[in-house]
Formats: sequence, structure tokens, C-alpha cells
Amino acid sequence: MSAIRQLLYIEDDPGIVRLVEKFLDRQGFSVTHAGTLGEARRLISNKTSAFDVVALDHQLPDGAGLELLEVFAENPPKLPVVYVTASADTQVAVAALRAGASDYVPKDISGGFLELLVSALNGAIERAELERAKELAEREIREARDRAELLLQEVNHRVANSLALVAALVRIQGQSDPVVKSALEETQVRITAIADIHRCLSASQDVRQIEMNGYLSKLTSDLENAHCADGRSHRIRLEAEQVICPLDKAVSIGMIITELVTNAYKYAYREGEVGQIRVKLFRSGDPDASQIRLVVEDDGVGWRNHQLAQGTGFGTRIVNMMAASLNAVLRLEPVPNGTCAVVEFSHQPN
Repeated sequence: MSAIRQLLYIEDDPGIVRLVEKFLDRQGFSVTHAGTLGEARRLISNKTSAFDVVALDHQLPDGAGLELLEVFAENPPKLPVVYVTASADTQVAVAALRAGASDYVPKDISGGFLELLVSALNGAIERAELERAKELAEREIREARDRAELLLQEVNHRVANSLALVAALVRIQGQSDPVVKSALEETQVRITAIADIHRCLSASQDVRQIEMNGYLSKLTSDLENAHCADGRSHRIRLEAEQVICPLDKAVSIGMIITELVTNAYKYAYREGEVGQIRVKLFRSGDPDASQIRLVVEDDGVGWRNHQLAQGTGFGTRIVNMMAASLNAVLRLEPVPNGTCAVVEFSHQPN
């Protein structure tokens, strides 16, 4: 057996009220009657009154029914309203629909009015139930997404802390074993570069991607501090546009910058010289272009024979591998002094 549906019927004609009550009772409705706008307002404000739907007459002793539609819209949960009018002017019906009515029914003394009213009331209830179900589902999706994002932020925060601990242990290990000190220092710098990504993600509103300006600012500051602590006083100058990158590309970019900057610290300038290392990330050409240009340059001695590999060549392999993950290659551009390393890759923002 279906549940009784509660109807608030706002109508000032007692004869029509009795006719509607009798007919709707057989259709599974329980009718509460209000004869004026004022009486309807009192019923609406009574929190113990619970209605499934409202039938609202246009012309009432103390005003037009249109005045009451705003009251229904402002009092959650929003009640579905079927507007009832004897006016032949379709502008009244249009005004009611624009003001928030779910449907309208032209009132007359024939039996057709009652059938139309029942159909409109049932349709209004069903649409309201669907709308509430949709709002509930959307709210649950938003809450689930928010919980997932908070969880991912916490995970990224913990990963960043764990990587920082690993970096510290590597540094301690390097201090205790001079033979591998240099290699471990470079490893520590690489770990810090990845940790910075997770720190940015833990503070981000969208854990799927990273705003590169903020990330690179943190990365270059950490690189400068790390190398200055080892007695190298070169300064890093960052120029980065507001580019949003997914996590995988951000990791590749961060690792490329880390290796190229480390290489510049080690080899670009002669002993005793203090120079500048410039890191640039910007859109190539058109501001809406999908090409991103990454540049790391210095004013030092330059690479002999334009060969990137120096030392063990391990850093070069990392750079090439990260560039390949961006579907790009590292190239050296001719400059009057120093070295200019460039990586260009395609980027389609979300």
C-alpha cells in the first residue's frame, strides 16, 4: 500500500476545497487547507507541518499566489508547487513557472480539472524526489571526493616527511664514509626534489596536479641551500610562468632541473668564481600554446664539445630518461658564454 501524500491546498473557495478534498482522498492524498496567504504562511512556518506538495491558487483574498512562491523557495526543503489559476492569461502561468512553480493547472468547474490536478501533483512530487535524490548523490560524491583529497594530502605529507628522513640518513651516511660522500650528496638532493613535489601536493587543493611556479620556487631554494652548505655560493634565478602540470610530468621536470643545476654548480664556474644559474619554465610562443620550454643556463666555462656527460655520466642518464618520459630530448643551444640546456615538451592543460 502506497504512503499517504500530504498536500497543502491554498484556495479560498469552500466549494472547490470540498470537491478537491473528496476527490484527492480517493487518490491517496491527505489535504490540509489554507484560505489565505497569511494562513498558508503560518502553516509553512510551523515546523511540525510536513507537506509533500502544494497546490496554490492564483487569486486569494489577501493577495496573489505569486507572492507566496518566494516563501516556498526560501524555506528548505523546497516544496514542489502546482500553481492553479482560473485566468486565461498564459502570462500568469509563465510568471508562476519562472517564480519556481513545478507546474500549473487551469481551474474550471469540469471534472477535467481534478484529473489534471492529480496528474500535476504526482508529477511534481516525482520530480522533487528525483531532484532530492540527485542532490543527495552529488553531495555524497563531493564528500567522498573531499575525503579522498584529504587522505591524499595526508599521504603526500607523510611521504614528504619520510623522504626527508631518507635524505637526512643519506647525508649522515655520506659524512661517515668519505669515499662515497659526493655520490650520496647528489642522491640526497634528488630525494629532496621528489619530497618537494609531495609537500606541494599536501598543500594543494587538487592532488592530481601541481602549480609549477610554487614547486620550482621551493625546489630551487632547496638546491641553492644544499649546494651553498657544501661551499658553492652560486645563486639560482627562477623565472616560471603559472603552468599546471600532472604529477608524472612534474617529477620529470623536477629531476631534470635538479641534475642540470647540480651539474652547473659542479662544473660551470672555475674554482673561486661565483656565478648565476638561471632556471626558466614558460609557454613557447602563443600563451595558449601546448608547448612548454624548460631552460637551465649559466655564464660559466661551457661544456666542451657540447657534451653533456661529465663525471660518471649518471646525471646525464637521468636527464635523458626524464626527457624521454616527456617525449622530448635535451639539446644545447649556442650562447656567447656558458651553457644553455633546453627541453621542450607538449603540454595539454586539464
